[in-house]
Amino acid sequence: MKIKNLRHIGRQLFSEIGKTRLKPFASEAIGKGASGDKTFPIDKKAEDIIIDSLEALGEPLSIVSEEAGLKEIKDGGKRVLIDPIDGSKNAITGIPFYCTSIAVVDGGNIGSVSLAYVINLLTGDEFWAEKGKGAFFNGEKIHTQKDDIFYLITYESPSPKNDIPKMIRLLSEARRTRCFGATALDLAYVAYGSISIFLTPSPSRSFDFAGGYLLIKEAGGVFSDTDGNPIEDMEIGLKRSVPILAAGNKQLHEKALKLLHG
Repeated sequence: MKIKNLRHIGRQLFSEIGKTRLKPFASEAIGKGASGDKTFPIDKKAEDIIIDSLEALGEPLSIVSEEAGLKEIKDGGKRVLIDPIDGSKNAITGIPFYCTSIAVVDGGNIGSVSLAYVINLLTGDEFWAEKGKGAFFNGEKIHTQKDDIFYLITYESPSPKNDIPKMIRLLSEARRTRCFGATALDLAYVAYGSISIFLTPSPSRSFDFAGGYLLIKEAGGVFSDTDGNPIEDMEIGLKRSVPILAAGNKQLHEKALKLLHG
């Protein structure tokens, strides 16, 4: 499995799903995925494209996907974490911010992520990372923010009543805040240097952030849970497991933790 294989999948997704961009997709759920969330037609279509492409590689793989759950190819092998459409609620309502995230994992925990790929399905922009080789945007190497100013803090809030009070001191210190609604794409833009901090106080699942984790680490950022604990030993799977805090650098991360817990 190589980055070129993931980019090939991305081109197929953008061709078949991106061409209908800026138009609301069918908003009626067609069931529930393995993660417990509603599955919409766009989720199923994207997942089918990805799985068909992975099967065509002829490699033994173990796919962990938000919709299909665990699927073994040739009796299983290296794990591939898939979020077919991250930001599906944006997609079905016509809000132009959603993506596909794919992470390849050599072991059973987050620290074993070796390849990451995120494609913006509205623009076709690609973010990818290879462990030990850096992070890239459309082929150009990228780096996280260098100074310690909270220019832009973004967040995800599945439960605003519970989440917002936990974040309010940190958000109040930002020059700007946004809630875009697609975790993997938020994390990609932290790696790109556009976003200073991203956090979500509610537990997230590994396929939501595995790709973004490697992008940020390879771009020079810091990734932890919201208490500042490393997540490298966290097992991958379908269950919600950890609230996440991603920062452009160590100084931003330390400042954010003080505001969250001070």
